Amino acid sequence: MAAKPLSRKDPLLPAQTCEAEGRLLLARVAAVNIGIVSTRLTGLDGVSLEAEKWAIVLERLGHRVYYCAGELGGNGPPGFLVPEMYFAHPRIQQITKQAFGPEAADTPKLRATIRKLADAIKMRVGEFIRTFKIELLIVENALAIPMNIPLGVALRDFIAETGIPTIAHHHDFYWERERYQLCAVPDILDAAFPPDLPSICHVVINSLAQQDLRIWKRLEAELIPNVFDFATPPPEKGGSNADFREAIGLDEGDIIFLQPTRVIPRKGIELAIELVHRLGDPRIKLVITHPAGDEGWGYLQWLQKEAHRKGVDLRYVANRIESVGIKVQRGSGKRPTLWDAYVHADFVTYPSLWEGFGNALLEAIYFRKPVLINRYPVYVADIAPKGFKFVEIDGRITDETVEEVRYLLDNPEKCRGVTDWNFRLGKEHFSLEVLEEKLKKLLLFLTAKLPSKTTISPSELKLSPK
Repeated sequence: MAAKPLSRKDPLLPAQTCEAEGRLLLARVAAVNIGIVSTRLTGLDGVSLEAEKWAIVLERLGHRVYYCAGELGGNGPPGFLVPEMYFAHPRIQQITKQAFGPEAADTPKLRATIRKLADAIKMRVGEFIRTFKIELLIVENALAIPMNIPLGVALRDFIAETGIPTIAHHHDFYWERERYQLCAVPDILDAAFPPDLPSICHVVINSLAQQDLRIWKRLEAELIPNVFDFATPPPEKGGSNADFREAIGLDEGDIIFLQPTRVIPRKGIELAIELVHRLGDPRIKLVITHPAGDEGWGYLQWLQKEAHRKGVDLRYVANRIESVGIKVQRGSGKRPTLWDAYVHADFVTYPSLWEGFGNALLEAIYFRKPVLINRYPVYVADIAPKGFKFVEIDGRITDETVEEVRYLLDNPEKCRGVTDWNFRLGKEHFSLEVLEEKLKKLLLFLTAKLPSKTTISPSELKLSPK
């Protein structure tokens, strides 16, 4: 790959510089209309949850936030729905099937289809910008991982043509995923995932991605980890969540091992099954709260067979859990929420083989639950050094693992000491307040690079079709 010049060499403005710029810069970032764009902005996936946290913090700072995606829920900011932006849209799935895998082939038809859809999506992005008078874009992972190639191309083209200030928030890159290694259109991936454009500030969620982006694309990125709202006290057991166990078919005497992740192979859920099998306690129920299907249904079916073979009571309850976003609250009352599941959990399993960061880990820390964690690379690099206390494994369940878990279950006071320690560290390093300070500096940097006037008027953006 030919070397490219860095798109931005300047670090974030240091604190003293921000102070010196002071009132002028703060005035220039006040009440900005911000558009958050992604393939999906709803549900329990990490990208959607993290986007919502950013939206909450940006609104705290006085900005107005709007969503644009292929799938939207009812819990976020005002939205603009573009069905073709969703990675599961039939036309997008067909492109993905043709572009990746052992049978992928670079054909004129494939490229023409990508271009046609990209142009259509670009026009809808322009409509979104005009409708909500958007002045700053935040692209959530759509310029990092090619789950929707036309969307990435459309955003690259739109940003290049308009020069709109953009934060590209990258959660995981295509070179981190085996399923994207065989590609019929590698030049498109190189150009758009992510693009090297002067108006884009790149943000990553872990230090390994920061290093990779520098190596792969010669791009510098700011590091902003995933966060959680540690300032809001978690709910107690009882009241509105008292019926959780009954709602998912469990008894009061059951021991809940919570697996709060989507059902995809990199989550390593077979390790949780092995743990429960070796604990040998029939009261333990392994409860999976998040949906399968993003990468097919085969993995869930295999897990169910494996659990049956090992005598593990596996409960897949994704269809019974209501998504209410990141706010720890009761949902509609018709179904329990993910937060109800955490309140009632006795133990959390998080045996992921790979994570961009670890939203579910922060959730478990917030709810003061003991955790089994596989030492995936980002955990080792960015989380473990903070001093958290978990039951750690390196890709397999050992006799020592089983004894550590059993000890925590049998010694609630010791367990409470561990979870209180983890909560304090989580609040210190991964709170919304940490995110707020980082976003303040990021917005000050972007504003400092703009013309002297407050914002760019949407009428000045070159949005007319060619």
